[in-house]
Amino acid sequence: MKAQLTGMRGVYLVAAELSRLGFIASTTSRSALAADILVTDQACQRAFSVQVKTNSAAAGFWLVGKHTVVSDTHVYVLVNLRSRDAGPVPEYFVVPSKLVKERTVYSKSPNSEWYSLYRKDILEYRDRWRAFGDPHAEVPVVDE
Repeated sequence: MKAQLTGMRGVYLVAAELSRLGFIASTTSRSALAADILVTDQACQRAFSVQVKTNSAAAGFWLVGKHTVVSDTHVYVLVNLRSRDAGPVPEYFVVPSKLVKERTVYSKSPNSEWYSLYRKDILEYRDRWRAFGDPHAEVPVVDE
């Protein structure tokens, strides 16, 4: 149950941050495949799906699935609920799905296998909310 609550906390923190920045953000049902949040600018001109991965501590990696959805409009937001630099302040990494796919590392032990994305490989994506564009985009005027 603790892992599920950690994941839910990450999803709602990301949705709250996107809303604070001026985007329209709506969480999906927990059964939605690969999309935890749907995001659009205020004029509904650009829309994104967001997958959130959350660690409860300042971890050096996130577990990601074997199958990564890759799209220009699909973004991963990787969250550490405790920052390495600021303690109890969450840190966010806003990473395009294509990059997640490219930088995911496969690991195997005798009893299991996993796919992970390392913090050191995505440092330049910390707080890169601009990946979603301008939340205040205007509705284009169409002449009839």
